[in-house]
Amino acid sequence: MAKNLQDTTTLNNGVKMPWLGLGVFKVEDGNEVINSVKAAIKNGYRSIDTAAVYDNETGVGIGIREGLKEAGISREDLFVTSKVWNSDFGYETTLAAFETSLKKLGLDYLDLYLIHWPVEGKYKDTWRALETLYKDGKIKAIGVSNFQIHHLEDLLKDAEIKPMVNQVECHPLLSQKELLAYCKDKGIQLEAWSPLAQGQLLDHPVLQEIASKYNKSIAQVILRWDLQNGVVTIPKSIKEHRIIENATIFDFELSSDDMERIDSLNQNHRVGPDPDNFDF
Repeated sequence: MAKNLQDTTTLNNGVKMPWLGLGVFKVEDGNEVINSVKAAIKNGYRSIDTAAVYDNETGVGIGIREGLKEAGISREDLFVTSKVWNSDFGYETTLAAFETSLKKLGLDYLDLYLIHWPVEGKYKDTWRALETLYKDGKIKAIGVSNFQIHHLEDLLKDAEIKPMVNQVECHPLLSQKELLAYCKDKGIQLEAWSPLAQGQLLDHPVLQEIASKYNKSIAQVILRWDLQNGVVTIPKSIKEHRIIENATIFDFELSSDDMERIDSLNQNHRVGPDPDNFDF
């Protein structure tokens, strides 16, 4: 179990990935995202997650460079993730999209590159491009995002390299237990986006009761629940005090009873699109 913010899980290819990172979905490019990334690095975060479609890779790159310099740590100490967007799917177009992301970020390599959504009929060629980039040493690890079990099974039929990560919407209202069990069985690390259900859970009475018991916030309880379930998590915040609060989850442990109580809140309720039914 993770003991501190720099603790990592080992992916199926031996690469180490921090259990907790900063997500920057809907964080505006420019000062907002630069300051958010810098605050995270300053306060001990070693993982930053962005995507081409967030349109903030340039700012993330600046935040990384300035943050590393101020913290006195090297690029190798940071785990950086980006994702190829649906409109760039296909073999050649994915290779080009990757170069664009790398250029915007101002980096020589990525630690993790993900297929953003399982676009039917297109994700296999895209995966082939990720395998090429991985073999060429331009990415330390490759994975997928928003893939259900049937998407993974379909991909694995033809994949030469197994995905190392599957990043999906996951929170107490959508606990993804079946998918988590499947991924564990296959050696694919599950990662939660929108772990706080975009704020929808922050006044939940059961979670409030559990949070009071541990003298923690609801956000801290949910993120701790992720870790104890073996799920990597990337909460987003643009406020430094929240960035710090979200990381203060290594000094307590939820009891098995409280873990079960949180598990029982599942309603298969999504705040984001359904991977089986999206049109973008």
